[in-house]
Amino acid sequence: VMVVVLLGMLVAGLGCARPDAAGAPSDAGDAAAQSPAEALLARAIAFHDPEGRWASGRFELLIDESRPDGPTRRSQVALDLGANRFELRGERDGRQVELVLFGDEVVARLDGRDDFTAEEAEQFRLAGAAALRTRNYYLYLYGLPMKLRDPGAILRPEVVDVEFQGRAARELRVSYDPEVGSDVWYFFLAPEDAQLIGYRFFHDEAKGDGETITLEGLAEVGGLKLPRVRTWYTNQENRLLGTDTLVDPAG
Repeated sequence: VMVVVLLGMLVAGLGCARPDAAGAPSDAGDAAAQSPAEALLARAIAFHDPEGRWASGRFELLIDESRPDGPTRRSQVALDLGANRFELRGERDGRQVELVLFGDEVVARLDGRDDFTAEEAEQFRLAGAAALRTRNYYLYLYGLPMKLRDPGAILRPEVVDVEFQGRAARELRVSYDPEVGSDVWYFFLAPEDAQLIGYRFFHDEAKGDGETITLEGLAEVGGLKLPRVRTWYTNQENRLLGTDTLVDPAG
């Protein structure tokens, strides 16, 4: 079901790695020691988080999530990395869902009540590992490319020039330590400014499974430049899975 399942282990909390984590240089004096991939990642982060706000800011997102087999749903999401807090509010299958995580502590309500059944908790991902996966899904995807400096991320040193969706791109390959995650990701960046234009992941690269996500436009959110529209396809069949769009709250 899109990328949420694969993020069960990946990114185990709201905490953000230090700028020098995962092999990234700690200051400009280390620039000569950077691999091409590290240098490109640094450019990408400078584009998407020019003021370095990701690690300590609060970011409020209004997201329209459409799927081919259902109506568009609107989600209100708040990521507060400084307070180690995640919030999600929205309608799911005609029910009002509210999910708040302080670290890994979960507080949830369904239609304004906290006495929902175990079956409802499972259906709406209101407890335990399912709630953590929901948090990790939004944190990882809306924290890119900054999240690629988190501990456990393994960045291939080389950058490869490729074509992505008919346009020239520079490719970063990221895998993860086994205790963090098992999927392999490819990130595609515009050569001129290192803006993310899409990414692809595989559960088993030899089988060609997984998904491709294309990105369009930019939205300014709390000093970040985030992709406005994400469209999801299966790798094997190129089947549309859904589209997520950042909405201007004033609209």
